[in-house]
Amino acid sequence: MKLKTIKTVDAIGKVLSHDITKIVPGEFKGRLYKKGHIITKEDVEKLLAVGKDILYVYEETPGYIHENDAAYRLKEILTGDNINTTEVSEGKINLIANVDGVLKIDTDKLCRLNMIDQVICATKPNLSFVKKNTIIAGTRVIPLIIDETRIEEAEKIGKKIINVLPIKRKKIAIITTGNEVFYGRIEDKFQELLLSKLNDFDIEYLGQKICPDDEEVVTKSINDFIGNGAEVIICTGGMSVDASDITPKAIENVAKPVSYGMPVLAGSMTMVAYGDGYTVLGLPAGMLFTEKSTFDVLIHRVLADDVITREEIALYGNGGLL
Repeated sequence: MKLKTIKTVDAIGKVLSHDITKIVPGEFKGRLYKKGHIITKEDVEKLLAVGKDILYVYEETPGYIHENDAAYRLKEILTGDNINTTEVSEGKINLIANVDGVLKIDTDKLCRLNMIDQVICATKPNLSFVKKNTIIAGTRVIPLIIDETRIEEAEKIGKKIINVLPIKRKKIAIITTGNEVFYGRIEDKFQELLLSKLNDFDIEYLGQKICPDDEEVVTKSINDFIGNGAEVIICTGGMSVDASDITPKAIENVAKPVSYGMPVLAGSMTMVAYGDGYTVLGLPAGMLFTEKSTFDVLIHRVLADDVITREEIALYGNGGLL
């Protein structure tokens, strides 16, 4: 495929080989003419008005493909579960979440794709919470026409690089520990904070249990909620290294920790643990005083049954200063 140029004033009757974009700063940016449009006499002034004194036309040449055809093939590589796609526009296709969920990207494969010269895909951050009908990624090639071998190289990487894991309805319980709360010396603030954050999700709230700094009592309270069908138990307070802070030990009595500690601030003393059909999160009291914390990083993944690994927790350090 070889590109040829032609003066716009001489282009009447010619077929556009690419989309034409119109930009009015602060007002409009979009497609003025679509690839394949046949130029008319009336179009000439409009094209000149957007700075198109010269237009591209092309001749079919084996081994090269148009940007629109390349975008469709990239879409097939990238699109995984619970994703819709737009039609190609100005050489680009967008991927759109069709459920509320966790954006799950094979970042190694995405990097390999973006290492191919003149091929790009930009996404929202991996493992983030995305809402239904929001754009989560866009893909295109840079030139108007591209060597087909580059797209073939991308196709060898694999498919379903980008997925959305749907949020599920879960039964959730809160256990708050601390003698200062149990004996009424201070008022608990965790329930109000956590429920305000959980308002974004469809959950069944089983209630809160306030416990003293007693490992046996906290362990029994966790088991009681599990017996009542809790799928997510959020333990708050008592997560530091003080002698009286026994929450981590109580969690370890009922679930296997993935990690005690995260490279995320605030909430670095968070614990993530799994049992048979349930997840236990241990949250430090420090998160009460910040807008965002480890809870905001983790909760959507827990609700989507996205198993959190030790390696992923380590990777949260990049961007973990919330």
